Amino acid sequence: MSDKEIKVPNIGEFKDVEVIEVLVSDGQSVFKNDPLITIESDKSSVEIPSVYEGKVKSIMTKVGDKVSEGDLILILEDSIEIKEEVKDQPKIYDKQKKDNSQKEKVTIETAEKNFKEINISKLSSASPKTRKFARELGVDINEISGSEREGRVIEEDIKKFISSKININLEKKATEPKKISSEFSHSDFGEIEIKDIPRVKKIASNYLLNSWTTIPHVTNHDEADITEMEEFRNSLTDMYTGEKKKLTPLAFIIKALVLSLKKFPSFNSSIDDIENGKITFKKYYHIGIAVDTPHGLMVPKIRNVNIKNINKISKELKVVSEQSKNLKINKKEFFGGSMTITSLGGIGGSFFTPIINYPEVAILGIGKSQKKQIFINGKFQTRIMLPLSLSYDHRIIDGAEAAKFNNDLKENLGKNFAYKLAI
Repeated sequence: MSDKEIKVPNIGEFKDVEVIEVLVSDGQSVFKNDPLITIESDKSSVEIPSVYEGKVKSIMTKVGDKVSEGDLILILEDSIEIKEEVKDQPKIYDKQKKDNSQKEKVTIETAEKNFKEINISKLSSASPKTRKFARELGVDINEISGSEREGRVIEEDIKKFISSKININLEKKATEPKKISSEFSHSDFGEIEIKDIPRVKKIASNYLLNSWTTIPHVTNHDEADITEMEEFRNSLTDMYTGEKKKLTPLAFIIKALVLSLKKFPSFNSSIDDIENGKITFKKYYHIGIAVDTPHGLMVPKIRNVNIKNINKISKELKVVSEQSKNLKINKKEFFGGSMTITSLGGIGGSFFTPIINYPEVAILGIGKSQKKQIFINGKFQTRIMLPLSLSYDHRIIDGAEAAKFNNDLKENLGKNFAYKLAI
């Protein structure tokens, strides 16, 4: 039996680095890859592992020593002596041996190679006391950004790191829907029929759930006076045939919406990188239109509506609606929108709470227009009123801005007549 000397391997250009921690003691059994000491340069700390197994006979370094390549760390007694020593505890030793056998076999040469490949800049600097504190809590100190000079980690950094992890897990659990199971089955109460959920609805469900659980929705309800708009729309005729033009009110609403988006750019933005404090302002105007199809709700986009007239927009609405209903629309057309309009005008109903189409930050819900008696200039007048339901992301849009946006939209739909310029 012979003793084994373990020396400092090649640690690159670092020389005379300080030993800040001795991780073993006299008489302790160590295995290959077990850390022996921690050395620290000006920028980082590195643990030096054992390349042999055995029992510590003599430790040749202590905290505060300066070491370089080739300096003696400690002397190990041959590993055979360990086997004899633990004969009375075969189960414990066997488990250690089995665990150790899973580790990569390390030679002096491979250890030196590993140290040469270490990216020192990625390792954290910390005192022995702080490192011990991190180990006791099961935290990898190299995952923590230190708050002290040159990124040195202190105990307070570890506490904040653990606290942030706990908060993330709690938030994740809070947003995860809880599945509630019933002790009875539906068939216990009568005849049932089970069908497959349409594919489009299954796909949409994930997007809707993500939007509803991650975006703080607020909805502003209002009414727009569209009397003049409807009179103008119904007065339009084809200049060649003299026949009345069949232009959908939605085309006028789209044009009016773009005018408001230009005035309030926050509504034409996305904050999908809000964790890093970034907001994306879009310079294009692609309006999403919710289309009711036999397969489920689809939201294709009408592109660049700011440079298209109402005739063009009206025609494109018919095209994308047919393509959606026949499942002949390109998947890409469901993405890259500025804002979405969802309308119940052709079905009925007034106000509702539409869900924002992530990653957009707002959606406009349109109800069925109705004739109402409105008190204007000291007397009641019959006006055509359009219900507006504006849902917005309260993280980036506040209530005052939403109210101003709705007021501007009402003007664009009313006597402002700005949309007439794009006929």
